[in-house]
Amino acid sequence: MAWQKPEGMDEYLMPTKLCDCDNVKLKEKAKEIIRGAETPKEAALKIFYFVREQIPFGMDYPDAKASHTLKKGIGFCFTKTNLQIALLRVVGIPARCYYVHLRKELLEYIAPRFMYDRMPFITHPWCECYLAEGWIACEGLMDEAWYKTGLRMGSFTKEQIPTIDWDGETNLILFKPWIVKDVGTFASLDDAMTEARKRGEPMPPSNRLFGWFMFFLINRRVKEIRKR
Repeated sequence: MAWQKPEGMDEYLMPTKLCDCDNVKLKEKAKEIIRGAETPKEAALKIFYFVREQIPFGMDYPDAKASHTLKKGIGFCFTKTNLQIALLRVVGIPARCYYVHLRKELLEYIAPRFMYDRMPFITHPWCECYLAEGWIACEGLMDEAWYKTGLRMGSFTKEQIPTIDWDGETNLILFKPWIVKDVGTFASLDDAMTEARKRGEPMPPSNRLFGWFMFFLINRRVKEIRKR
């Protein structure tokens, strides 16, 4: 890279258990994605649009490593946020996790009823990166096809989510109208999840024996909706 890493940002550039930005495949992919970028902003934009469009929405275990999400090719708020953070860190752009609670109505169209009825709220992270001496939200959860499908179905309105595009300069936070609690920032998704579990918050299942069935039901529903 042709730019210097900001000083005093080691915490937001280092690998963690989930954010394995030291993974060889992840490093190779990050360099491929940002090819031609001449500034951190251009690199961050390339990474944002890669994660948004090339990793379409789909449920997975929340404690999946970034390299696993890259290989699997689908992700939801936890795993796409983690992957975006990891790719940014590879190229020397500090990145962190922002964490909130959302009203559960967002999942009404895709969550199995037995899961939806027991859910008090949604735990939701997004990525922030450090550009031009400031932190900027760059939430890349919704790919364009999923966004257009949601609008057609009435899952949300254009007024609620005006855009899913990011300009590299202003905050992009997709689900502002649904936020019920602002939990704050964490250096990594690992930290956010650890604290959430200590607080006893409802989390997506990480049990490999039972979680797969719930993800199967949700992803089957997502595929059905996309076909419309």
